[in-house]
Parts: sequence; C-alpha cells; structure tokens
Amino acid sequence: MPFAVYVLGLAVFAQGTSEFMLSGLLSGIAADLGVSLSAAGLLTSAFAVGMVVGAPLMALFSRAWPRRRALLLFLAVFVAVHVVGALTPGYGVLLATRFVGALANAGFWAVALSTAVAMVPDRLKGRAAAVVVGGVTIACVVGVPAGAVLGESWGWRSAFWAVAIVSLPAFVAVLRTVPGGRGGTDVDADPVSVREELRVLTGPRLRPVLLTMALVQGATFCAFSYLEPLLTRETGLGAGWVPVSLALFGAGAFAGVTVAGRFADAHPVAVVATGLAALTVGWSALALTAGSPVLTLGLIPLLGLLAFGTGTALITRVLDLAPGAPTLAGAFSTTAFNLGATVGPWAGGLALDAGFGYRAPVGVSAALMVLALLVAATTAKSRRPRAGERRLSAVNRCARGRRGSPGERPGTRL
Repeated sequence: MPFAVYVLGLAVFAQGTSEFMLSGLLSGIAADLGVSLSAAGLLTSAFAVGMVVGAPLMALFSRAWPRRRALLLFLAVFVAVHVVGALTPGYGVLLATRFVGALANAGFWAVALSTAVAMVPDRLKGRAAAVVVGGVTIACVVGVPAGAVLGESWGWRSAFWAVAIVSLPAFVAVLRTVPGGRGGTDVDADPVSVREELRVLTGPRLRPVLLTMALVQGATFCAFSYLEPLLTRETGLGAGWVPVSLALFGAGAFAGVTVAGRFADAHPVAVVATGLAALTVGWSALALTAGSPVLTLGLIPLLGLLAFGTGTALITRVLDLAPGAPTLAGAFSTTAFNLGATVGPWAGGLALDAGFGYRAPVGVSAALMVLALLVAATTAKSRRPRAGERRLSAVNRCARGRRGSPGERPGTRL
C-alpha cells in the first residue's frame, strides 16, 4: 500500500474530528457567543449541508486540476477557516466558516477516495478506500473525545486550533507523497466528459447502490446521534458511560473498516448482503434490549463494526462499478454518505418529538435498514435473468465454443 494512501487517511482524520467534535462544544460556544443552544446546533447543520452539496460541486470545480493540487487547495482552505473560526468573536462568521470548511472537506473526501484507489491495483482498491474511511473512525475514537477534553479545559476555540495544527503535517505529507504537479506524475488518466460521468453514476447499476449507502448511513447516524439520551434515560447508565460507549462504537467502526477493506474486493456482494442483514437484526435488537446495560454495551461496538464495515464495502462497490466516472465517483459516494448522515438524525428527532420514547431513533434505524434490504433485494431480483434468457445465454455460449470468439480465425483456439 503506498504511503500516500495513509497520508490521505491522516488528513481525513483531522477533518472528521472537525465534523463531529461540536457535539461536545455546543454549550461553550453558545455561552461565549451569546446565542441559544439551538443556534449553536445550526453549526452542525451547516457543516452537514456543506458536505452534501460540496462533494459534487467541488469535484467538478477541480476536475481539470492535478489531484495533488486539488487536495492541497482543499486542505489549505480547511485550515484557514478553522483559524478564522478560532479567532472570530461573531456567530455569523463562525457559521460561515463551518459551511465553507464543509465544502473543502467534501471536496477533499471526493478527490482523496478517487486518488487512493487510482494509486493501487484492483485487488487493493477496497483496502485503499478503507484506509481513507478509517480516518473518520479514528476521529470518532480519538479526535472527538480529545476535542471535548480541550473544550472543557481551555475553551471551545482550542479545539479549532488543534484541528488546524493537526492538519498542517497532513498538508506537508500530501505535498511530498501524492503524485502530481511539477516534477511528479499525476494519477489522472485522460479526462472523461462530465456528461459521460453523470451517465454512468445515474445509470441503473449505480442508483440502487448509492441509495442503499444513504439508507445505511442514515440508520447509523440516526441511532448514533441520540445515543446519549438512550444510555442515560433508557438504559440507566451514568453520564460517564457516554464517552466510553462512543469510544466502543468508534473502536468497532475501525475494526469494521479494516475487515471490510480486506474482504470487500474479493467478495463485494457477499460482504454488503451480510452487512445489510446483520445491521437490520442488530438495530432491531438494540431497540428491544436497550433497557439492559450489559446487552446494550455489548451491541454498541458490534453495530459500529457492521455499520462502517458495510459502508466501506458500499463505497468500494461504487468505485468498482464506476470506472467511467473517475472524478465524480468519489463525490457521489461522499454525497450519499453525508445525505444519510443528515437525514437520519432528522428522522430520529421527528420520532422523539412525536413522543415515541428514547428507543424511537433506534427503531427508525431498524426501519431504514429494512428499506435498504428491500432496495438491494429488488435490484438483485431485477438483474436476475429469466429462464428463457438463461437458455438463450447457454445456447450462445455453446455456439461460441464451437465457432470461437467473434473475429477469431478457425483453428486459432488453443
């Protein structure tokens, strides 16, 4: 595996920390800037919206550039907006920096995924994608709790400074290791037209995979976003168990990404199908057993493993099915991922507001997984050839076997 792939994972770690760290900083931000908690919560929404719309827009914006140049620009913007965010005394400027930072993050994600898989042979594409996605899982395990500790000790601005500082080594490493630019060899092939890339990505093969990915991530972030009230008000655990549970989920997610990266290339359909079925059972089980601390704490890392393992396999599947969309395949994967991360918590909040209890978001996660299974099953059924088509295919294979392949001269087969 090229070292540059791990460098991309390091950069994604810093950006993933920024994406999720506000969950532990909202009270401090609201108090310091004189805004309500709900207004502070809009900082998270602004980042999510920026991620959803930013991936395809930024990928299109930078598609004519060498990939290293695009990665460096996105990373430089990301660092700059965090410095501005750490210095600003105004809520409006901070809100704007979150949106712009998300655009840069989404663009980096999209280009990083395409770059990582372009630098490795086909048999390692899943592992390369797993390294990049693994940066997010490490952010959940290490970065987000560390940001919360910094915010508690030195104020929320220190967490923004930390993200900017951690991103600087990644900037230097990308500059030195990713091919492209003066004196380097770019990993990009001949450019493909935007129309052709969109035709591939909106075709019947890719649409169900992208929809399935959005549903899986919606289920994941729906339950993950409301894990704290579930644990403290339904399971009966103390507040001290919340960071422990988040770390358990992140550790499971890291294990899932690692495992999926090793098996998704060889058995992509089997990994996805197994993950979808297991997640449906897993979220349903958590909704039913959330009153038991032992069962809940046992299920959390397992669900982290299944959620991010399946998500990684789906990203690999998109990249594998879309070789004709080298620029936008990563962008569409990023958009589907973050669309689920945006819609899932919203759906879980609706269930809570409707008075269905603190287990309701987990029930919504189970329902979203049922939908994902239905999409996958319907797609598989629609692609299965009918009996007449199978017989015709068999006849054609036999005929080709007797005649040789088209364009082949008689007597040339070995």
